Amino acid sequence: MAKLLYRLGESAHRYRLPVVLIWLLVLVGAGAGAVTLGGETSNSMSIPGQESTTALERIQQKFGSGESASARVVLKAPEGQQLPQHVKAISELVADEAALKGVRSATNPLDPAAPSVNKDVNVGYSTVTYDVKPGEVTAEQRAELTKAVDKARASGLTVEVTGTAMQETPHVGGPSEVLGVVLALVILALTYGSLVTAGMNLLTAAIGVGVGTLGITIASGFMDLQSTTPILASMLGLAVGIDYALFIINRYRQELRRGSDVGHAVATAVGTAGSAVVTAGLTVVIALVGLAIAGIPFLTQMGVSAAATIVVAVLIAITLVPAVLGMLGRRVLTRKERAAVTAEPKDRGVIRGWAKTVTRNRVVALLLSVVALGIVAIPVASMDTTLIQKPPAGSTQERADQILAQGFGEGFNGPIIVLVEGNGAAATATKAAEPISKMADVALVTPAQPSPDGSAAMVTVIPKSGPDSAATEQLVADLRAELSGLDGGKAYVTGATAVSVDVATSLDRALPIYLAVVVGLALVLLILVFRSLLVPLVGVLGFLLTIGASLGATVAVFQWGWLADAVNLDTTGPLISLTPILVIGILFGLAMDYQIFLVSRMHEAHHRGAKPIEAITTGFRQAAPVVVAAALIMFSVFAGFVPAGEATVKSIAFALAAGIFVDAFVVRMVLVPAALALLGERAWWLPKWLRWLPELDVEGTALDTIERDDRQPVPVS
Repeated sequence: MAKLLYRLGESAHRYRLPVVLIWLLVLVGAGAGAVTLGGETSNSMSIPGQESTTALERIQQKFGSGESASARVVLKAPEGQQLPQHVKAISELVADEAALKGVRSATNPLDPAAPSVNKDVNVGYSTVTYDVKPGEVTAEQRAELTKAVDKARASGLTVEVTGTAMQETPHVGGPSEVLGVVLALVILALTYGSLVTAGMNLLTAAIGVGVGTLGITIASGFMDLQSTTPILASMLGLAVGIDYALFIINRYRQELRRGSDVGHAVATAVGTAGSAVVTAGLTVVIALVGLAIAGIPFLTQMGVSAAATIVVAVLIAITLVPAVLGMLGRRVLTRKERAAVTAEPKDRGVIRGWAKTVTRNRVVALLLSVVALGIVAIPVASMDTTLIQKPPAGSTQERADQILAQGFGEGFNGPIIVLVEGNGAAATATKAAEPISKMADVALVTPAQPSPDGSAAMVTVIPKSGPDSAATEQLVADLRAELSGLDGGKAYVTGATAVSVDVATSLDRALPIYLAVVVGLALVLLILVFRSLLVPLVGVLGFLLTIGASLGATVAVFQWGWLADAVNLDTTGPLISLTPILVIGILFGLAMDYQIFLVSRMHEAHHRGAKPIEAITTGFRQAAPVVVAAALIMFSVFAGFVPAGEATVKSIAFALAAGIFVDAFVVRMVLVPAALALLGERAWWLPKWLRWLPELDVEGTALDTIERDDRQPVPVS
C-alpha cells in the first residue's frame, strides 16, 4: 500500500493543476445538483415493522390521517375569564388559519360538535392541518401562522403554537460552529507557524465537507433522510478532513526539513502518513457502516452518509492535499526552516519529558488513568434515553406545551393511541377501554372513534405523567400486556411515546451485536497494521474506557444538570435514544485513528531496531505533537456544535468532544504508552500461526528501497 500511495502522491504532484481543477469541478457540480435535485429532510424517527410504526400506517389507511403536518394553536383566557367570552376573537383566528396558504383545515375549539377545551373552559386549542408531511412546512408558512397568532393576542388571549408544523429543519453554520472552525484555524497556525499552510489545510477539508454534504442534499431528493444526517456528516467530515490533511502536511514538512525535493517529499508523505490515513479512514468507515447492524433505516442512512463523507475526506487527503502542497512547495515551512533546509525539527522537551515520565512510572500511570476514567464513567449506570424531544426553552412551543399541561394534565402532550381492527371494532375498542381507564397512570380514555368502513376503531389514552417519563413508558408496556389477549380483534399501541419505546428496545438489542462485530473487524484490521495481538487489544480496551467516560460525562451534564450553564443547556432530561450507538460508532473510528497515528511511529522505530522503551519514546516524540493538535482541532469542531446546537445534535456533539479529549489526552497519551512499556517486547508478539497475514505497512518501510525517479524535480518556489 505504501508504494501504491507513493506513486499516487507522485502523480498528484506532477499533475497538480488538473487535480485541483477536477476537485473544484466536483464541488461546483455537487452544488448544482443540490440546488436542482435536493429535497427536504424528515424529523421522523421510526422503524418499519415495529408495532407502533405498523399502527401509524394502518391509521393512515383506515382513517386517512397521521401523515400530515399540523400545528396546535393553544388559547388561554385571561385570569378569571373563560374562552366563550372571546368567541369573536377565536372565530376570527380560526378563519385566518383556514385562509393560510397550504392549510387543509382548521378546527374551532368552541365547536359544539367537537369541542377542544378543558373542563374549566379556560384553555383550548385549534388544530391546523397542512397538506404536506411533517418537515415540509416552509418558513414562510410558519411566519404567516405566527402573524395570525399575534393578531389574536391583541384581544387579550394568551395564544401559543406547537406541533409538527412548527419544527424547523436543523441547519449548519451558526456562530458557535464558526467559532469552532476559527479555533481549529488558530491551532493549525500555531502548529505550522504559517497562516498560509493552516488556511490551506482548512480549505481542503472544507472542500471535502462541501462535496459530502452537497451529495447528501442530492440524495434527499430521492429518499427520506433524517434531518440530523447532514449535520452529523458535516461535523464528522470537517473534523477528520482537517486531521487527515494535518498528518500528511506534517510528514511533508518533515521530509522537506530533511532535504528532500518537493516532488519526493510529497510522494513520501502520501506513502507514509497517507497509508495511516487510509487505514484510519477505513476503520471509521467500518464503524459507521456497521450501524446498519441495528436494522433501523434512518440510523443506517446516518451511518452510510457519514461514511461517504469520510471516504471523500480520505480521497481529498491523498489527492488534493498533495496537489496543493506541490503548488505551495517550500512555502509550507517558516522562513527560518527554509533557511536551515536540512535541520531536523527541535526535540520538544515537554513531549520527551512526558514520554519518559509515563514509561518510567508506567504502573502508577496505568492505574491512575484507569481509576480516573472509571470514576467519570459511573453516571452511565443511570442513563435514560428517549426519542421525545423537548422544545427549545422560551419558545412558543414550550409555552404552548406548558399551557396544555396545566389545562389538561401532564400526559396530554404525550397521548397513547390504541388501534383496534376486526369485526365490530368499535364495540371491541369500547369494551377494552374499561379496564384501561382503571390503570394507575391513566388520566382519561376517549370514546372509541370508528373508521369510515367500520373495520377499525381508535381510542386515545391520556397518561397522568409526562411523555418522557418512565411511568408513561411503562404504561405502553402495560397496555400491550393488557391487550395481548383481546377477544374479537387485534390491538396496536402507538403514539410518540410508543415509537420511542420501540426504537429504544431495538437499539438496546442491537448495541451488543454492533459492538462485537465492529470491534471485531477493527481488531482484525489493527492486527494487520501492527502485526501484534496485544497492541490492538490495549487500544480496544482503552476505547471502552473512553466510551464509559464520554457517556458518563454526558449523563452528568444533560441528565443530572451538572455544568448545564457551561453548555447552554435549557432543560435536563433523558438523552436522545440515538446518542449511545452513534457516539460509540463515531468515537471508535476516531479513537483507532489516534491509535494508528501514534503507535505506528512506535512500531516503525521498533521495526528499525529500537528497544521497546526507546521505540515508545521515539514514536511518542515524533507523533504526539501532531496527535495533540489533531485532537484539539476535533475537540474544537465538535464543541462548536454544543452551545447553540439543535437538541438532537447537542448531546451527541458534547459526548464526541468529551470522548476525543479523554481518548487523546488520557488513553493514548498515558494509558497506551504505559501499558506498552509494561508489556515490553511482548507487546509486538504475533503467534506463528498468524504470521501468514498480509502486512499493510502503514509506516512506509517499503519506501526505503523504492527507486527514485531520475527525472529532475519540478522547480517550485
